[in-house]
Amino acid sequence: MSYDISQITDYLYISAWPSGKYAEEIHSLNIQLILSMHWRQPDWDLRQPPLQLLWLPTIDSPLIPMPLFALRRGVQAALPVIQRGGNVLSHCSYGRHRSVAMACCVLIGRGMGAEEAMQLVKARRAAADPYVPYIRSRILKFEADWKVNPG
Repeated sequence: MSYDISQITDYLYISAWPSGKYAEEIHSLNIQLILSMHWRQPDWDLRQPPLQLLWLPTIDSPLIPMPLFALRRGVQAALPVIQRGGNVLSHCSYGRHRSVAMACCVLIGRGMGAEEAMQLVKARRAAADPYVPYIRSRILKFEADWKVNPG
């Protein structure tokens, strides 16, 4: 891989902004779903079959929290792909905050606790910062919401 991507589990990856020129390489990792957390829509090549893209435009700002409905939509899209044996890529600009929050939420959706998810993501991706307060709070809020209303 020629760009910034990290394997978190056997089914989950986090990356910085992927250029469309990496579409074949992304697919070679059995990535079937891309969860795009960037406010700008990804390159056309990343929106073509066999890749599926779910664009969840969010802003990386402590003043504008990531909407829980966007995190929930991402998890709900990811779980069936993972259950079928496919892999999921979550990305934002640098793979530090928004994509990390989404990846942690996918792990929570798969039954992991929020603290364990954040530790795993941080251990597997050096650039990840799930502990910055405005990201950590969204992950914990998602976990609480998911426990009450899973799936």
